Amino acid sequence: MVDVGKWPIFTLLSPQEIASIRKACVFGTSANEALYITHNDEVFVFGLNCSNCLGTGDNQSTIVPKKLEALCGKKISSLSYGSGPHVVLCTEDGEVYAWGHNGYSQLGNGTTNQGITPVQVCTNLLIKKVVEVACGSHHSMALSFDGDLYAWGYNNCGQVGSGSTANQPTPRRVSNCLQGKMVVGIACGQTSSMAVINNGEVYGWGYNGNGQLGLGNNGNQLTPCRVAALHAVCVLQIACGYAHTLALTDEGLLYAWGANTYGQLGTGNKSNQLSPVQIMMEKERVVEIAACHSAHTSAAKTQSGQVYMWGQCRGQSVILPHLTHFACTDDVFACFATPAVMWRLLSVEHEDFLTVAESLKKEFDSPETSDLKFRVDGKYIHVHKAVLKIRCEHFRTMFQSYWNEDMKEVIEIDQFSYPVYRAFLEYLYTDSVDLPPEDAIGLLDLATSYCENRLKKLCQHIIKRGITVENAFSLLSAAVRYDAEDLEEFCFKFCVNHLTEVTQTAAFWQMDGPLLKEFIAKASKCGAFKN
Repeated sequence: MVDVGKWPIFTLLSPQEIASIRKACVFGTSANEALYITHNDEVFVFGLNCSNCLGTGDNQSTIVPKKLEALCGKKISSLSYGSGPHVVLCTEDGEVYAWGHNGYSQLGNGTTNQGITPVQVCTNLLIKKVVEVACGSHHSMALSFDGDLYAWGYNNCGQVGSGSTANQPTPRRVSNCLQGKMVVGIACGQTSSMAVINNGEVYGWGYNGNGQLGLGNNGNQLTPCRVAALHAVCVLQIACGYAHTLALTDEGLLYAWGANTYGQLGTGNKSNQLSPVQIMMEKERVVEIAACHSAHTSAAKTQSGQVYMWGQCRGQSVILPHLTHFACTDDVFACFATPAVMWRLLSVEHEDFLTVAESLKKEFDSPETSDLKFRVDGKYIHVHKAVLKIRCEHFRTMFQSYWNEDMKEVIEIDQFSYPVYRAFLEYLYTDSVDLPPEDAIGLLDLATSYCENRLKKLCQHIIKRGITVENAFSLLSAAVRYDAEDLEEFCFKFCVNHLTEVTQTAAFWQMDGPLLKEFIAKASKCGAFKN
């Protein structure tokens, strides 16, 4: 199962928001921006908003997701991003939208004005159904359904493939050696471009200073040039890192070339390769490769589901493919890439089965499956005897004292309130407590009575977190009453530090006489009543 929670930025979302995600992408120079699509086909963004890359119409960052109304219902099928960053995507209908940084016309709208909201890229693409997009640092490419390739934006190294180094303000068809050929796959390095043809040929153009075009030299190419070293194989997939390239053949063979400063080629050394080199030869058939133009990390997945990673992994240079415990290549980038971006628009598959913990939580207070009821304040709480026996010594002892035939179906509870007792039973199913500090006092009493030490600590934590001037003396009284020494000390210090305010509350003068005297005496020793 793909878990977007592995990307730190998604920890900002609630479990409900996470559950609504169908597709997602984390991008940006520090992986500080994210876009996600819900099951209802609504589009949300959140994060730093560098260069207006969130497309919200302003330059404000946000940790709360904002809806992009312009893209809702558009059925996004492919998305890529640059280093500015700028964002380019296409829909199932073949429309292309772009926004964000536009200093080099990488948005394809004929200007260099920053794009603050998603705008459709029209020039030369309106009559085309685009099925895939790819971005380098500041250039963009779009592949049409009929195999035509268009490029635009920054062109200092020829990465647009126009035959010059002049920037390209609007989409231009990449022709020359690609004329009459059907392109089926595209990828971009920082300032280079790669394409795969339907017959398995590979072409590259743009910057080649590290050999990332695989041509046997390090000269830049202003137009597409075939990677001749791969003439004997049929390539199905191409992937580009910052300055290196990976290629996967129809036989599951993996080739790598280009920059190797971090071992991202997986050759066992750090020497650049000007031509494709086969790697992972001793491994089984490879079915997927992964790289991203903003990172020096590589990943691959084999036929049996094994996932390997190499290159720059959390600052460490891994020079040979390393077998991980991940289930997908996406997890490599979430946990080890720098920055921790996504290498593709991620499709999230929410699995139907529940874990043991999730199943227990779901069945708490369920009349359909329960075999025991507690009645508290006239209300019923439905539970399972087996769960209570496993989780709580108090109930284990209670149930062992009954013969099966004498076991009651309803147990009356009168020493604790309904919210407190329900919270206790729910804790046995979930290991968590969600109560206001005032109710946590009652739960602390129960935890003390039932000898539930961990629950006692949880209650103390809730009380500490929720202490205020108004309830401080009530909480102090409870801490003393239930022999919670650590909590007692915490509440005492709080009261002393806020003495003027707390002594004006009703709770202070309603305190038990002996306890009030003890507090005044102890506080006096600390010099609290000097003034």
